[in-house]
Amino acid sequence: MCRLFGLTSSPRPASATFWLLDAPDSLDEQSRRNPDGTGLGYFTADGRPEVFRQPIAAWQDRQFAAQARTARSTSFVAHVRHASTGALTARNTHPFERGGRLFAHNGVVEGLDVLERHLGDTAASVVGDTDSERLFALVDREIDAARGDVTRGITAAARWVAARLPVYSINLLLVTPTDLWALRYPDTNRLYVLRRPPGGQHGDRALRHADASGSTRVHAPDLTHTAAVIVASEPMDEHPGWRPLAPGELVHVGPAGAVTSTIVLPDPPAHPLTRTDLRPAAAASQQTP
Repeated sequence: MCRLFGLTSSPRPASATFWLLDAPDSLDEQSRRNPDGTGLGYFTADGRPEVFRQPIAAWQDRQFAAQARTARSTSFVAHVRHASTGALTARNTHPFERGGRLFAHNGVVEGLDVLERHLGDTAASVVGDTDSERLFALVDREIDAARGDVTRGITAAARWVAARLPVYSINLLLVTPTDLWALRYPDTNRLYVLRRPPGGQHGDRALRHADASGSTRVHAPDLTHTAAVIVASEPMDEHPGWRPLAPGELVHVGPAGAVTSTIVLPDPPAHPLTRTDLRPAAAASQQTP
């Protein structure tokens, strides 16, 4: 299954070291689980988005490793891809960037011909093959229609998809230099949020996170003294504060760390998909380890 990871420490920047598919144990096994690409997005001091992505496991690429181990930002998004739609190319690798926003997605949305017709001229700006990039194009268009209100844009886009397209999951992360949004929908794939005080639960420790598979590991020494909010596909340490998002829940983390939560999709999709409905590659991509 694709792995999502988002972190915001806004307004204070933090240095963070990312290991994506680069754990010292069982590299071969890990790369078989999520072999299809790795990506990292963050923002420079002047708010410019930086995106580095490769259509291979990160441990195979030294340039990626160097980038992932020197990043500093107020917001981060990382993604380990197990492809469900689209070729194994950089343009199909998350995260995607539009209008200074970074986006990553875990799940499957079908009916892309219907979605492209709905996108109209916006579809011309989509360069890859994935359902994820097309979903982001719709989200971005709805944000613009809402005059920059990201919460309203995500909600409008997700409701349109849920009402009209076959949906397995549209778990997503969207980050800017100051804010983070996370949506879990419906109940097929889990997503967790952690509000971490400075120093974590013990009050004196840097952030050191790792998911169960070893696909994503993060070390952020600045968070010994800085609060942060983290969103991930699964709890990544022993902190008791990890909370699963409810189906249909949209979480927004503001620039001062304030967290708001709203159930924006209370009903299941009009055309729900199960794993048995998916093509073999898509079904394999959604299997949890």
